[in-house]
Amino acid sequence: MTRAPATLRVVRGLLLTHLGSHGLTGGEVGIVADGNHRGGYHCGEDRVISGDYSVVESPRDRAGLTLDAAGLDVGMFEVRASGHDLRSFSTWCVRQCAANAPDTRDIREIIYSPDGRTVRRWDRLRRRATGDLSHLYHTHFSFHRDAIKAGRDQTPLFRRYLTTIGLLEDAMALSAEDLDKVRSATARGIYDALWVAAQGQPYRDLAYTGPGSIGKAIRTNLQALTVAPVLAALAAKDLVSEEEVVAGILAALTPEAIASAIPDDLAGQVADELARRLAE
Repeated sequence: MTRAPATLRVVRGLLLTHLGSHGLTGGEVGIVADGNHRGGYHCGEDRVISGDYSVVESPRDRAGLTLDAAGLDVGMFEVRASGHDLRSFSTWCVRQCAANAPDTRDIREIIYSPDGRTVRRWDRLRRRATGDLSHLYHTHFSFHRDAIKAGRDQTPLFRRYLTTIGLLEDAMALSAEDLDKVRSATARGIYDALWVAAQGQPYRDLAYTGPGSIGKAIRTNLQALTVAPVLAALAAKDLVSEEEVVAGILAALTPEAIASAIPDDLAGQVADELARRLAE
């Protein structure tokens, strides 16, 4: 049956994490359509219909058709301190798409209302210009199905918006020296967490991981890490324990991915430390 792909679940979690305190609720951020719905980007291959526009109008969609849904709905919210809401969010995203910003190129269409009275549609294929009146109260994003099938990260556009309105710190604004410190501290923390987990021991913070827990370090510095795609799924959740972080990493990271997260100047130290522990 139609399923919600991990890439869109991460976007959903990101929006709820940062906009949940501004009126956006879980029921207003949807990926898979209800059981009565047939056809469109909220449906996977088991629920599309003959001649479905979400399949036949683009070779990207035909090639990417799977059981995954490729649509995302975002409901009402208002960030009163800055005056941003669903309307300004929608028009901002449409402007980025119209400008062909690199992080928008997997978006097929956005159905939205700029004023709460009229419904408009930005369509990459220029097939349609409007939608039904339900879009007065929510904005719909369609993603080309081949992007969803490939598992491409869809958070950059939404992170950029949240950064623009001041709800998300721009991690890329850190200096090169700060980024090296982040990578080194987090890589050390990950390796220690993995080591104790492999030994069946409970995880405890180590002094040299810096102030706070590894969970906090991972969430705060997510964009600075080479393992960001794996950790993004964890960052979309309300992490409360190091054990959960460790479990998520163990379930998803390959040895190659772990190795890629270690700066060159730290690799030798990690190898020596692992060799020492294995010899104990």
